[in-house]
Amino acid sequence: MNPIVMTVLLLVAWSTFVWSAYRRTKLLGVGKPEPEFSIAGDLLWKRVALFLQVWLGQEKMPRNARYRLAGVAHVFIFGAFLVLAINTLLLWARGFVPGFDAYGLLARGSWLGDGYTLSKEFFAFTCVLGTGVFFYYRLVVRAPRMTLGLEGLIILGIIATMMIADFVYVGATLALEGEPHLLWAEPVSSALALALQGVDSATLGVMQQVGFWWHASFPLLFLNLLPYSKHFHVITAAPNVFAARLGPVGKLPQVLDLEGKVEREEAVGFAVITDLSWKHMLDLYTCTECGRCSDNCPATTTGKKLSPKHLTLALRDHLYASEGKLLGGSDDVQLVPNIVDPEVIWACTSCRACEEQCPVMITYVDKIVEMRRNLVTIRNEFPAELAKPFNGIETNGNPWNLASGDRANWSEGLDVPTVAERPDASVLYWVGCAASFDARAKKVARAVAKLLKHAGVDFAILGTEESCTGDPARRAGNEYLFQMVAAANVEILNGHGVDKKKVVTACPHCFNTLKNEYPDFGGRYEVVHHSELLNELLQAGKLTPDKPVPGAVAYHDSCYLGRYNDVYDAPRAILQSIPGVELREVAYWNKSRGLCCGAGGAQMFMEEQHGNQRVNNKRTLQLLDTGASTLASGCPFCMTMLSDGLKASNKDEEIAQRDVAELLADSVGV
Repeated sequence: MNPIVMTVLLLVAWSTFVWSAYRRTKLLGVGKPEPEFSIAGDLLWKRVALFLQVWLGQEKMPRNARYRLAGVAHVFIFGAFLVLAINTLLLWARGFVPGFDAYGLLARGSWLGDGYTLSKEFFAFTCVLGTGVFFYYRLVVRAPRMTLGLEGLIILGIIATMMIADFVYVGATLALEGEPHLLWAEPVSSALALALQGVDSATLGVMQQVGFWWHASFPLLFLNLLPYSKHFHVITAAPNVFAARLGPVGKLPQVLDLEGKVEREEAVGFAVITDLSWKHMLDLYTCTECGRCSDNCPATTTGKKLSPKHLTLALRDHLYASEGKLLGGSDDVQLVPNIVDPEVIWACTSCRACEEQCPVMITYVDKIVEMRRNLVTIRNEFPAELAKPFNGIETNGNPWNLASGDRANWSEGLDVPTVAERPDASVLYWVGCAASFDARAKKVARAVAKLLKHAGVDFAILGTEESCTGDPARRAGNEYLFQMVAAANVEILNGHGVDKKKVVTACPHCFNTLKNEYPDFGGRYEVVHHSELLNELLQAGKLTPDKPVPGAVAYHDSCYLGRYNDVYDAPRAILQSIPGVELREVAYWNKSRGLCCGAGGAQMFMEEQHGNQRVNNKRTLQLLDTGASTLASGCPFCMTMLSDGLKASNKDEEIAQRDVAELLADSVGV
C-alpha cells in the first residue's frame, strides 16, 4: 500500500467529482422554486418515512412481477453499494495505515467485525449475480424498454469487477497469512484462499495488490462517471424521493394569479426549460432509463409518439446541452415544438401508469399538463377537436355543448329531488355531464338513483345548477376555463351547505376533481365514488343482491378511480356479492397496472393520434381474453371507450358492457 499513490488518487478523483457535482447543482438552481415541497409540521416525518420505504427499502423495485427478477437483482446491487461503502473507506484508510480495522471495531474475530464481514461477503456475491442478470437482459434478451449501449455494459463491468476484486484481495491476504481454511464470516474469500493453496507468495502478493487497488480505485472512477451518465440516479435518487410530492396524486399543481399572468403575458405552464422547478429538474437527473414508464404507457404500447422515458431524456439532454446559456441567463428555446413534438404531449391520457411504475418517484403527467397549459393559455394552440368541449363547458356547462336545461331529464319518473327542494338531504348525488346527457350513461344514473332510494338514502341532486367540474379543460391545459367553472361550482355547492353533506358520484373524473382539486378553491367536501357508497350499503344490509346474474365478469379499473384514488376493492366487492357473478381479472394488466381505456387527459374529446392500435381497442381485447361474457366498469368515459372497443371487435352483440351499479340493480331487483 502506497500513501503517496493513495493521496494523489483521492485528491484528483474527489476534486474532479466535486467540480462536476458543483456544475450539476448550479444548473439545478436555474429552476423555479418548488411550491409543493415543504418539511413543515409532520411533513418532515412523512418524507423520512417515504425515503426509508422507497429509497432505502427499495420497495418499488421488485413489486411488479413483470420486473421481479430485475428488481431483486437491483436490490442486491443497491445493498452491496451500501454495505461495501464502509469497506471502500477501510481500503482507502489502509492506503495509509496497513491493516486498518476502524480501531478494532471491525477486527476479525470480533462480533461486529465478523458480522460486518459476513454481510459484506453476502452482498458482494449477490451483487455479482445481480450484474449477471443485467448482462443477460442487455446482451441476450435486449429488453426494448431499456437503454441499451456500451455505457451500461461498462458500468456493470465496473460494479462486478469491484466485487470480484475484493474477493481476490481478501482471498490472497488469507492465503498469505498461513494455512487457509473455511471461515463462516468469509465463506467466499476463504474458499478462494483454499483454491489458491500452492500458489507462490510472489503471485499471491501481486493478486493482493491488484485486488486492493482495483477495488480502491474503481469506486472513484464510478463516482466521476455518475454526473455524466444515466447512473447519476445513484446520487440523485435519494433526494428525489425525499422531495417527492406528498399531496393527493390526483391534484395538479395550481396556477396562482392566472388572470393577472395572462393579462401581463407572463409564463403560464412550461414554455422554456427554466420554467421547470428545481424538483422537476431533479426528476430529469434521476431517470434510471429502466423504461418501466414507457413499458406501461398506453400511448407508447399502441405506437404513439409519446414515450415518458424519451420525453424525460429529451428534456434532460436539452438541459445539459444548454448549460452555458442557462447559467449565463439566456433561455429562449421553446420546449414545444423545438424539444418536444406537440404530438407527444397531446397523446397523454394522464393515466399515471408511468408514475405508478417509476421506482424513483419521477412525475410525468404534471410536466405534460404544464406544457399544454402554456400552449392553450398563452399561445392558443391546441387540437381543433377541443374547441367544441371548451366552448361547451363555458357556455352550457358540459363538454358536448348540449342545453343545460336538459341536465336533469335523466331522472324523469324517479321522483329525485333537487337540493333546493330538499336542503336537508344528507347526501348529494353529483350526476356528472356524461350521465346527464349521454343516453347510455343515463341508464347508470337511473340505476344509482334506484339503489339509493331502495336503501333509504336521503339524497338530492343539483339539477340544472350542476355544471361540468372542469376536469377535461384542466387536463387539456385550459386552466383559465377550469378555474372559472371551479369557482362557480364551489360557490353553488357551499351555498347549499354541501360541505356538511356526503357527495357521491359515479364519474371518477368528477370524483377526483371534487375531492382533490376543489379544496384549492374553498370547496372541501366528503366525496365518495358510487361503488364505495353502494358497498357500504351492502355491508350494512340495506341492499340485498339475491337475484342471480349469471356469467363471467371482467372488471376494468378506471385510472382516476384506481391509480389516482386507490379505489380497487369496492367495485370488486360489489361484483363478488352478486349471486352468479364469476369475477375474472386480466392477466398482469389489472388494478394498479390496469391499462387506460384511452379517454383520460381530455382524450375523450380528441381524435386519437396515429399508432398501430387504438388504446380502447387494446384494452377491450385484454378484457375479452379473460373469456368474460360481461365487461364491467365504474366510469362513464370507460363505458363509452369499451363499448366502442367491442364494436371494433364485432363483439358488441354477444358481450355486454355494464356499470357495477347496473349489475347490482339487476340483482337487487330495482
